[in-house]
Amino acid sequence: MIRQLTFDLPAQEAWQREDFFISPTNALALSTIDHWQNWPLRKLVLIGPEGSGKTHLAHLFSTAAGGQILSAADLADVHLPDLAVAGAVVVEDAEAVAGDRAREEALFHLHNLLATNGHLLITAKRPVRDWGIVLPDLKSRMEAAGVARLEAPDDQLLSAVLVKLFNDRQVMVPPTLIGWLVSRMERSLAAARSLVAALDAQALSEGKPITRAMAAALLDSDASE
Repeated sequence: MIRQLTFDLPAQEAWQREDFFISPTNALALSTIDHWQNWPLRKLVLIGPEGSGKTHLAHLFSTAAGGQILSAADLADVHLPDLAVAGAVVVEDAEAVAGDRAREEALFHLHNLLATNGHLLITAKRPVRDWGIVLPDLKSRMEAAGVARLEAPDDQLLSAVLVKLFNDRQVMVPPTLIGWLVSRMERSLAAARSLVAALDAQALSEGKPITRAMAAALLDSDASE
């Protein structure tokens, strides 16, 4: 059988408001981000598991507030006054500062730089108390911040995301396949993106439409690795 050539093209992330699917697992967090001007002390910690939508909400906030986004792992390598000029900053994966003196001090100074006129959004997988922050002043400032939580995606959200991901690739799948995938896949938005990309690549390689049998074989293969 002739196999088609496939190209692993990077998927372009869509961070617009219309690309954010609202469900009971994220509606309150979205509302909190929408009302960023009202955050107590001008800062917020956004907590949620991997693939729950933290980065998407971070981009919505950054767009609305005219801010910048960086990883906590890079905090010690940036010029904080220049970063704070934007007036709104997102620090993602903030657990990475814990136990690293330079990163903890950088985040502490960023708090001070933004305290009067800026806004600070921190994203993390776990509550601040579980990070293991060593610097007492940073710990007290972090624990004083408001908190918004994202839960793992529910069936409604995962279904909507899968449909959009397939549509974005102009791939037609049987409607019954969506619910079947949702009941068997890892429950995260990141897993949904990976699954759709893998199914699309497999279908192109084999020159066949996506079927339940193909999806089952792929999921079984992932489970065995």
